[in-house]
Amino acid sequence: MSKQHTRREFLGRSAAAGAVCALPTLLAARAWSGEPAARPSETIGLGVIGIGPRCTYDLTAILQLPDVRCLAIADVQASRREAGKQLVDKHYGNTECKLYRDFRALLDRKDIDAVLVATGDRWHAPASIMAAEAGKDVYSEKPCGLTIELCQRLDNAMRRTGRVFQAGTQRRSVPNFQWAVEWARQGKLGKLHTLYASIYTPGVLTEWLPAEPTPDPEVVDWNLWLGPAPWRPYNAKYVAGGWRGYWDFDSGARLLDWGAHTLDLCQWANSADDTMPIEYEPHDDKIVCRYANGVQVVMDFLKEPFGNRDPHFITRLGTCPVRFVGDAGSVETGDSGELVAKPDALAESIPPGAKRVRGLDVSAHARNFFDCVKSRQAPVCNSTVMRRSHIACHAAALAWLLRRKLRIDPQTETFVDDAEANGLRSRPERDPWRTA
Repeated sequence: MSKQHTRREFLGRSAAAGAVCALPTLLAARAWSGEPAARPSETIGLGVIGIGPRCTYDLTAILQLPDVRCLAIADVQASRREAGKQLVDKHYGNTECKLYRDFRALLDRKDIDAVLVATGDRWHAPASIMAAEAGKDVYSEKPCGLTIELCQRLDNAMRRTGRVFQAGTQRRSVPNFQWAVEWARQGKLGKLHTLYASIYTPGVLTEWLPAEPTPDPEVVDWNLWLGPAPWRPYNAKYVAGGWRGYWDFDSGARLLDWGAHTLDLCQWANSADDTMPIEYEPHDDKIVCRYANGVQVVMDFLKEPFGNRDPHFITRLGTCPVRFVGDAGSVETGDSGELVAKPDALAESIPPGAKRVRGLDVSAHARNFFDCVKSRQAPVCNSTVMRRSHIACHAAALAWLLRRKLRIDPQTETFVDDAEANGLRSRPERDPWRTA
């Protein structure tokens, strides 16, 4: 149906376009910067921006929380709006969930304290920033920003407005991942030297699907669906989820699909939430990153189609696997919940409570967010944590696209002596959707 373009073709087009609250022993909650708004009532009014399969999964868990009430859903597709309303109304036993085509109308409501942003990647950062400016706290699905610049602007907006932000990198709230990180941080593996983060094999699609008649905006608002992304003709496959992999809509050549989770866990294990790797070197089957303290992160490409028999899995423990290795042992885990540790003495110390839920379960992560909405403290995946790990993923993706080693200054978040890479830290955005 479509083909992947070479890096040279992609970079030529990009140059032209550019011309025009957590585990207590690991992360103590801290007060959020800025002057907080008035504390919401004991029941938090929730609005949903974008409701597809992933949002439905999130929302199904959130509806079980007794102190959260979903009041409204906004989506550019009528079919998805109606499906979301059926889910919410059935749960509450009424017909009170309000629907909006344009999420800005939802943001105008004073009874909504927080929003769940679960659109496609292109909208995550702009919608989150607009929500913060409207006085709402934000839980955003990942990847939270389409570019390095958008991740910076998103974090800056949350700090400026004093809003509570949680990135949907929920594995920080899952017991088996928490235990693996704790062992790494407490020295049970000895001195850390290599961290492994599984990612999809990167790829870039830039062509257009064949043009189809544009639907009535009440059925699918194509212009609003595109939002800040460059204009292109309508095709039903895009709005059905077929936008993934296209540079205009997707984050970091697909690298952030898993990297936003797995590299984030490596950041945590390396006590590096306030920094990022300084060097990114692409290879045929991986990207090797290096921190200033000498620890390496191997972003291992996942060969597709994938499964438990795939030799490119760094572990056979489910999706989003990670492995932490020190000079005295190693631990690896994935979404199955199981932990595998070496040597045997470490494996024997795995507590029964280390495995309780699968990594896809959002319940504890959502609970952390809503607790912080009330306390005004920083969630486990707050906007600054997101900023560092997401920018690291974007830097790795750009190294892969440019086919050369890149160095970044973690303080300025700019590439060292590489104007071309720095030019790719942002992308043009369609008016009027550029946010401050």
